Amino acid sequence: MWLFGEKLNWWVERVCVVLVAALVLDVWFGIIARYVLELGLTWTEELARYIMIWAALLAVSCAAHRREHIGLDFLSRLLRPLPRMILQTAIDFLGIAFFVFLCIYGVGMAVDGASQFAMIFGMTMMVPYASVPVAAGLTALQIFIAAIKPVVETEPSEGQSG
Repeated sequence: MWLFGEKLNWWVERVCVVLVAALVLDVWFGIIARYVLELGLTWTEELARYIMIWAALLAVSCAAHRREHIGLDFLSRLLRPLPRMILQTAIDFLGIAFFVFLCIYGVGMAVDGASQFAMIFGMTMMVPYASVPVAAGLTALQIFIAAIKPVVETEPSEGQSG
């Protein structure tokens, strides 16, 4: 299961890199178009917004895969092993519950977005809204995989050959 989480994270990281590269190119193109070519292109700003939303939300699952919680790491280092394990388990359950709820809510939001259209592109808002359930689902899955890793990861004892 951990290997699946690793491979999933590998792909999500690459998608994030592509999205951030596209974001940088889009913003630079928008700057050049506006200030050098003196064109009033408004679609570059809207595209940048949607790319940034997708990249930021997908990056949350990468942080969950690595268990990179801001501030909680500091608190858990102050605790002994048993309270640390209890705290981590509680955080995992809360995180999974939150992101599953967000995924379910996000599906409804994305479906509702099918009838709304972006001002400049004319595409349905389902595309940007879909970032919420996709990212939340990936994050819940990565938290679950990270939570069960210590349980399923066993090392052979000294008497056994690996």
